[in-house]
Amino acid sequence: MTTLDIIQRDGRFVVTSETVADGSGVQHKNVLELIDANRADFEDFGQVAFETRPGYNNSQVRVALLNEHQATLLMTFQRNTDQVRAFKKALVRAFFNLGRQAVPQTLPDALRAYALEVEQRQALEAKVQEDAPKVLFADSVATSDTTILVGDLAKILRGNGIPVGAVRLFEILRDEGYLIKRKGTDWNMPTQKAMELGLFKVKETAVTHSDGHITVSKTPKVTGKGQSYFVNRYAERAAA
Repeated sequence: MTTLDIIQRDGRFVVTSETVADGSGVQHKNVLELIDANRADFEDFGQVAFETRPGYNNSQVRVALLNEHQATLLMTFQRNTDQVRAFKKALVRAFFNLGRQAVPQTLPDALRAYALEVEQRQALEAKVQEDAPKVLFADSVATSDTTILVGDLAKILRGNGIPVGAVRLFEILRDEGYLIKRKGTDWNMPTQKAMELGLFKVKETAVTHSDGHITVSKTPKVTGKGQSYFVNRYAERAAA
C-alpha cells in the first residue's frame, strides 16, 4: 500500500484522490468518476478542491483534494476488501493523529472546534445512512460482469422506490437516447452512446427454425455498470 500522506492546502489538511486510489487498489480515474458523479454528496462537507500535476507525455493529471470527512465518505463507496479495510484504518489514524497535534489553546477555541466536529460527524453519519442502499448496490454490482434484462432492471428500480414497469422503462430508455427508437430490426437495441458508456451488452442467440434456416435473435442486456448508473440516475431524479 502507498504511503498515506496527509498534506496541507489553504490551511486545511487533505488527502489526494491519487493516495486514496493507490491505497484502495483501484484506478485513479475511477475514483475521480465517483467523486464527479456524487459531487453534491461530497460537498455537504465543504467544496472539493482540485489541482493538476504533470503526467506522461506532457499531459495534465487532475487530482482531487479531500478533507477528512470527504475522504471517509469516499471510502464507503469502495468494495470492502482486505486492502480497503486496512487503508480505512490507516486513513482514520492519520487524520486522528493530526487532530491530536492541533489542540485548541483556549476554551472558546476548544468549544468551537468541538461543536464543528459534532456537526460534521452527525452530517457524515446521516449521509452514510441515507446512501446505504445505493452504496451497497454499487459495491456489489457496479464492477460485476453479470448482465440482466431490462425487465429485471425495472424490478431493481422498483425495489429502490422507483415505480416503473418493464414497458415504461423501455419507453424511457428510448426517449432518453439509450435504446434505439426508430422501428425496425434495431428497435430497442442500445444506441452508440449507451454502448460507449458501457451500459449495455447485446446477447446474440442463434435460432434454428423447423425448415432448417437459422436466424439470430438479439437481446439488450444491462451491464453491472449500467445497473448502477440507472439506479443512481433515476433515484436522484425521484428524490428531486
